[in-house]
Amino acid sequence: MNKKKAFILWFKDLTIKDVPLAGGKNASLGEMYRNLGKKGVKVPDGFAVTAYAYGYLLKKAKIKSKIKEILSDLDTHNMGNLAERGRKVRETILQAELPQELEDSIVSAYKKLCKEYGANTDVAVRSSATAEDLPDASFAGQQETYLNIKGEKALLESCKKCFASLFTNRAISYRVDKRFSHFNVALSIGVQKMVRSDLASSGVIFSIDTETGFKDAVLITGSYGLGENVVQGTVNPDQFYVFKPTLKKGLNAVISKKLGSKKIKMIYSKSGAKHPVKNVKVSNKERFKFVLNDDEILKLARWACIIEDHYSKQAGKFKPMDIEWAKDGKTKELFVVQARPETVQSQKNMNVLEKYTLMEKGHVIATGLGVGTKIGSGRARVIKNVKDIKNFKPGEVLITEKTDPDWEPIMKIASAIVTNKGGRTAHAAIIARELGIPAIVGTENGTETIKAGTDVTVSCAEGEVGKIYKGKLKFQIHKVDLKKLKKPKTKIMMNVGNPDQAFEFSFIPNEGVGLAREEFIISSYIKVHPLALLHYGKLKDKKVKETISKLTYAYKNKVDFFVEKLAQGVAMLGAAFYPKDVIVRMSDFKSNEYANLIGGTEFEPEEENPMLGWRGASRYYAGNYREAFRLECLAMKKARDEMGLTNIKLMIPFCRTVEEGKLVIAEMKKYGLAQGKNGLEIYVMCEIPSNVILADDFAKIFDGFSIGSNDLTQLTLGLDRDSELVSRLYDERNPAVKNLIHEVIHKAKKNRRKIGICGQGPSDFPDFAQFLVKCGIDSISLNPDTVIKTTIAIAEMERKLKRKR
Repeated sequence: MNKKKAFILWFKDLTIKDVPLAGGKNASLGEMYRNLGKKGVKVPDGFAVTAYAYGYLLKKAKIKSKIKEILSDLDTHNMGNLAERGRKVRETILQAELPQELEDSIVSAYKKLCKEYGANTDVAVRSSATAEDLPDASFAGQQETYLNIKGEKALLESCKKCFASLFTNRAISYRVDKRFSHFNVALSIGVQKMVRSDLASSGVIFSIDTETGFKDAVLITGSYGLGENVVQGTVNPDQFYVFKPTLKKGLNAVISKKLGSKKIKMIYSKSGAKHPVKNVKVSNKERFKFVLNDDEILKLARWACIIEDHYSKQAGKFKPMDIEWAKDGKTKELFVVQARPETVQSQKNMNVLEKYTLMEKGHVIATGLGVGTKIGSGRARVIKNVKDIKNFKPGEVLITEKTDPDWEPIMKIASAIVTNKGGRTAHAAIIARELGIPAIVGTENGTETIKAGTDVTVSCAEGEVGKIYKGKLKFQIHKVDLKKLKKPKTKIMMNVGNPDQAFEFSFIPNEGVGLAREEFIISSYIKVHPLALLHYGKLKDKKVKETISKLTYAYKNKVDFFVEKLAQGVAMLGAAFYPKDVIVRMSDFKSNEYANLIGGTEFEPEEENPMLGWRGASRYYAGNYREAFRLECLAMKKARDEMGLTNIKLMIPFCRTVEEGKLVIAEMKKYGLAQGKNGLEIYVMCEIPSNVILADDFAKIFDGFSIGSNDLTQLTLGLDRDSELVSRLYDERNPAVKNLIHEVIHKAKKNRRKIGICGQGPSDFPDFAQFLVKCGIDSISLNPDTVIKTTIAIAEMERKLKRKR
C-alpha cells in the first residue's frame, strides 16, 4: 500500500511519524493503538480520511485558486473582514462535490468498522490538521468535531463539514499568528468508534501540573456525559491529582480530590442527524458525587504515565502530554480517545523564577479557579455572545460565560480573562496559559457581579482561588535567575500551609518544609470540628447537621471525609517537596478556634486565656479530643503508608513536659504511627521555656526540635502576643529570647538532634536569621516570599564566617 496516496488509513497502520498524512490527532491515535494496547491502554478503533484525500478534493473540485482569491485581502485584525472571508471559504468547500472514489472509500471503511462494532455504529468525526499538536503550538480546537454520527449519509456530511472547518475564523486567525501558510496545512479526518460516555463520564488528563509545570503530578478532570463540555469549559468538572513517583511503586497515590459543580452533561439526542447530541441537567444526587472512584483515577493516571514515557522515549526528552479520556456507561470500561503534547509548561524557562505580588488591598467582586500565577488589570468588557467580540479593545479584561476557539482573535489582546464556567482544562484556561495571561474560570456569576466598563484587577497570585478586585491595584513583578543564587550551608526550608500553593512554592530554592500547619487544611478544606463528624447523630443544631451532610455527601461516612481530606492536604505538601523533609505539625488550634469550626461550639470549653489553655499536646492524650486525635493520626498514616510519602515527618506543638511528650508518642503508636517505623521521625516544637531548660531530656524522646519563636518570645517575656497594649514589647530579638535560642541549639547539637526554626522572626528580620547562623542552627524555615532575600543574607553571613557548603 502506498500510504502517501491512500484515501483511508486505519489506526493500526499509523504511527506518530505519519502527521503529514493523517494530522497530529490521528497519528497519535495510531501510535497508541499500535504500541500501547499491549501495555493496557485502551483506544477505540477507527480510521483516518487522509490529508491526501483533502488535497484530492481541492484538486478535483478545482477550488484551491478560488480560496486563494477569497483570502487575498485577509485582515485578521478586522473582525468583519475575517468573518466574511472565513464564511466564503467554508461555503466554497461545502458546495464542492466529494469525488465518487473518495466517497466510496469512506463508506467502505465505515462498513468495515460496523462489522467490528455493530450495524449503524456511532462514531466521532474529528478534524486532524497536519500542523496541530506541535510542541510549541497546539492548534487545539481550531477545527470542528461531530459526535454520535450514525449512517453513511451523516458520515459523509460530517466529513465535508470537517474539511470546511480548516477555515473557521479562529483557525485562519491562529495560523496567521503562528505564521503558517493556509496551504501548507492540510486536513485529515478521524473517524473513531464512540465511547458511550454519555451514560457515564469523560474528561481531560495532563501528565504535568498545568499551572506550575510541576512534573511529578498527573492532573485529571472529569464530568458526566460526553467530553466536549469539559474541553469547551461548559462545566466545572471534578479535579484529581495523582503523585507519579509513588504511583509507579504501586501505591494509592491520589493526593487530591475536589468536587466540581457539574451542572449539565452532554448525551445522545433522539432528534436525528441534525442534532445528534444535547445538554441536560445533572441531578443533585449525581452532582455531589465524584465521577470516578480511586481505582479508576489510578488506572487513568497509570495510562498517562505510560503515554508520557512512550512519547518522551521517542523524543529523547521529557514530553508531558494532554490526554482525553472517556468511560463507557454500558461496559464500565475506560478509554483514551486523544493524546497530544502539552504546549505551555513544557516550553517554559524553569531557571527564572517570576513572582507577582499585589501591593494593595482591594474589594473582591468575584472569585473562581485561578489559572497561572500572574496578575493583570484593565477595563472590564462583558461579552455574552461571540458575535459581539468586534467591540473588544486591546488591554481590556474579557468577562464572559465561557470561551471556545471562536474567541481567540480577542483573547490574544486581552490583559486577563474571566469566565463563569470551566475548570483547569477548559479552553479559556489552556489558551490563557499559552498566551501567558492570567485567567479565572468557574466564577459562576462573574458576568453579573462585574460591571462592564469598570476597572478591575485579576489576581492569580494568591493560591488556587483567583480573585477579581474592584479598580486597578498596584502589583510588582520580581524575577530571579536561580542559576545565580548561591546555596548556603544552613538548610533553607519553608513554612507552607496551603496545599494549593505547594507545587508553585516547590520551585523556590529550598531544602523542604520546616512547618506545614494542619490548621489551614482543617479550617479551609474540612471546615468541620472532628468531634461533630464522630458524633454527627447527637448534634443538636439542625442547620449544622444540614451543612455537614452537604459537605460529606460524596463520602461513605463522616469520619472518612475528615481522614481523607486531611491526608490529601498533607499529601499535596509532601508530594510537592518529595523526597525532601516535610515537617507536619499536628493540630494547634486553641479552644476558641476549634469552637469556630462547624459544630465546634458543642464540644469546646470556654477558657479565659485559650493561648495558655487546652492546646497542643495536652489535647491528644486526654479529654474528649483524644478520639479526634486518632483521626489526625489515621490521616498521617494514610499519607505516609498508603500514598508512600515517607518524607513526611510529624511534630508535636506546645508540649509542656517530658512526661506529656511520652504520652503523646504512645498515643500515636496505638494508631500505627510508631516512631522509627517506615522512617517516621517525631519532632517537638521548642516554644516554651521548659523545652529549653529540659532540652536534654526532650532530646531522649524526640528526633528533633523546631523553635517556635512566636510563642517562645511570648512566654519568655510574659506577654500576650495578641494584645495590642503590650505589642511594643514583643520582639524575638530580645536578649532573653536569643539566650534561650542559643542554649537550645547548643543542647540539640550536644545530643545529636536536628534543630531548626519555623517562627516568624527570620522571615521578618534578616539580622535575626544571621544570628541563628552564628549559633550553628541546622535549618531555617521561612515564609515563601522572604526565601530569596534571606538566603542571600545567610549566604553572606556564612561567607563572613568562612562556612563553605
